[in-house]
Amino acid sequence: MKIKAGDMVEVISGDDKGKQGKVLNFNPKTERVVIEGVNFIKRHSKPSQQNQQGGIIEREASLHISSIMLVASGKKTKVGYRFLDNGKKVRFSKKTNEDIDS
Repeated sequence: MKIKAGDMVEVISGDDKGKQGKVLNFNPKTERVVIEGVNFIKRHSKPSQQNQQGGIIEREASLHISSIMLVASGKKTKVGYRFLDNGKKVRFSKKTNEDIDS
């Protein structure tokens, strides 16, 4: 996949369009990502051993991978792959043609 945990991404569609954040979790099977500070949902929880008080909990929900784009050098970009001389496969920005650090 072209997106990995720890990458900086920008939301390109939906309610949170234009927001940027770091990828916290990525599930390649369902093609969904959780982004820090984006797409908050509220869940009601009863008091339990872990959460003594209970109440309303806010957390980030997942987004589909088609609604985000990688940010490299401060700009949204498409991602490509190429092989270096030593045979290592690296990602690169198609906009700036620079390797993406990961």
